Amino acid sequence: MKNKVKRIIKKSKKSIALYISTNKLFISYLILSLIGTVMLRGFTVDNIFNLKPFLVDLALIIIIGSLGYFFKGNKQFKYYMFWLLIYTLAEIINHVYYIFYTSFASFGELAGLGQAETVTGSILEKLTPLNLIYIIIPFIFFLIHKKLFQSSYYNIMVKIEKNKKMFLTTLLVGIIIMGYSLSTATKTDYSRLAKQWNRGAIVERFGIIMYQGNDLVQTLRPKISSLFGYEESAKLFKEFFTSDENKYNGKNKYSNILEGYNVIFIHMESIGKFLMDLQFNNQEVTPTINKLAKEGMFFENFYPQVSSGTSSDTEFTLLTSLLPVSSGIVFTSYYDRNYTTIPKLLTEKNYYTFSMHGNYASMWNREKVHPNLGYQKMYFRESFDIPDKEDKDYINLGISDSAFYRQALPKIEEIENNHDHYMGTIITLSNHSPFAFLDKYGEFDLSSTITHEDGSIETTDYLSETAVGKYIKSAHYADISLGEFIESVKTSESFNNTVFILYGDHDAKLTRSEINELYNMNYTTGEIYTEKDPEYVDYNSFEHDLNKKTPLIIWSKNKTIQNKLKGVISYPMGMVDVMPTLGNMLGINNEFILGHDIFNIKNKNIVIFPNGNFLTDNLYYNNSSEKYYITKVGSIIEQDYIEECKKYADKRLEVTNAIIIHDLIFNEGPTVNNEEINGSKKEQNNE
Repeated sequence: MKNKVKRIIKKSKKSIALYISTNKLFISYLILSLIGTVMLRGFTVDNIFNLKPFLVDLALIIIIGSLGYFFKGNKQFKYYMFWLLIYTLAEIINHVYYIFYTSFASFGELAGLGQAETVTGSILEKLTPLNLIYIIIPFIFFLIHKKLFQSSYYNIMVKIEKNKKMFLTTLLVGIIIMGYSLSTATKTDYSRLAKQWNRGAIVERFGIIMYQGNDLVQTLRPKISSLFGYEESAKLFKEFFTSDENKYNGKNKYSNILEGYNVIFIHMESIGKFLMDLQFNNQEVTPTINKLAKEGMFFENFYPQVSSGTSSDTEFTLLTSLLPVSSGIVFTSYYDRNYTTIPKLLTEKNYYTFSMHGNYASMWNREKVHPNLGYQKMYFRESFDIPDKEDKDYINLGISDSAFYRQALPKIEEIENNHDHYMGTIITLSNHSPFAFLDKYGEFDLSSTITHEDGSIETTDYLSETAVGKYIKSAHYADISLGEFIESVKTSESFNNTVFILYGDHDAKLTRSEINELYNMNYTTGEIYTEKDPEYVDYNSFEHDLNKKTPLIIWSKNKTIQNKLKGVISYPMGMVDVMPTLGNMLGINNEFILGHDIFNIKNKNIVIFPNGNFLTDNLYYNNSSEKYYITKVGSIIEQDYIEECKKYADKRLEVTNAIIIHDLIFNEGPTVNNEEINGSKKEQNNE
């Protein structure tokens, strides 16, 4: 028996040695490909030792690699090099993308990056040599190929390699590994893969190659046929809007309170709510916003619900009460759909509608999107006097906020003189990343005064050189510029019947470690406190997500409105809730909304994020880790409560995707109230 075992071991060793010696190129491709995928997970979702995504990546690399056996010699090298370059490119893009968006890249979004020609600096500012480490992989593969070529490896393999047999054997191994991996996946795993909302969770479970391939399918599917899954989506749409899903939208004490008033939205770029709580050397970071919050109605638990469309997602969600699409960006991929919006509904009430921005109209495709959203007039870069880049009034992506507000004011005053009612959105620009224009932000002292035990006094300023310190200075400049504008509004003869809605469009896109420097900086040494230090503040991933809320303020210089719309509103609220809340005040109604009037739903609201995370009055739930963080002390959380909230969130994410992809408001909206469809787009497209 022992001899038989020895013979089997000896034969196995010989077979393995023979396989390695005759498959050096394939094995090199396999190992190097796996190294790249493991590195990416390590640098992003930090799960290097998770076997599940490793096996899926391994299976796909083997299956793709098996086709290489149809080629011989140098052509086989070219085939494997092609795929290594594809993997490497995907890894570099996703690594950089993850740093910037804390998510993974989508083909639909990458296709829209042409709209982001002026934010290249923001991305490059995050780029480090570490992001390019993947380039080493194809370079190593080339060196291996060169050595094999010099050793006559290819000449030998042409004579002895049995291509068909090796292809079938290798393919079978890949299929077996894939079959095992997929058999261990849960329903939740498959649900995430199908919906493509929680990209981090997909990569953590299925690896980057499966994620990227699935994303390509998801991106192409609606492009190939807008009728793909149409009937199912139409049924979901009708059931949702004929049920009691929107039972919290109705009359309340604020109904019609703003009817007939002019409305100006101030889109405050990257202004986070946590800035309002900061002071340095007895100076507030955001004195203007703080003052407006006290004079008006301030929503202190307000969250943008953006995906990779960032600012454009906020514009879309605010005006439509729909969430961003799961794959792609609405402003670039689905801009031509029919949406019910605030500008359109106010136009029906004889309002003049406009938008203003100091950037190019092509940015985020606004030149096409804004008219479709109902803006009658656009005042973009060409409508303003843009200073030279060396000028103090040219900051970051173009005209400074200070100069923009100065030039915007007379334009809005003229609009008021020529129209009885108007609604406009003015989009600021200066506080966009990278926050690197310190010489133009003005002075804001972030230094600290340290008194030593011997009585000596030392001034340090470690914070100013950090990413969060630069952001604070940039935000302070934006706030001061806003203050100049508000003072001009107060002294102007116009705006007596105008309500201003100020909102932060999204967080600063700073990483947790970058913001952690604010809370855990040792101002004496410049070092960062660790968990061992008594001064350490636990700024965990949950705290970081919850820190992404932004200000939402309703303000007017009209004292009657100030008296009626005043105070702090603490209910959890999302951008999707702005339209129903404000619409009720303005006397406009949109049947096809996903949000709620916050004064009706109050603390029962559930704020849904595009990745499947959600926030309630009691907890914040992370859909990727399936863990939650209790936000209200003393709350007892039952699993049934979690499941109900997940169902609530999933359904609304499904509905918003159905509406956007299949243009259901136009195609099926009239049928919700059993009305006739007369010449709908669907019928026209079938003619």
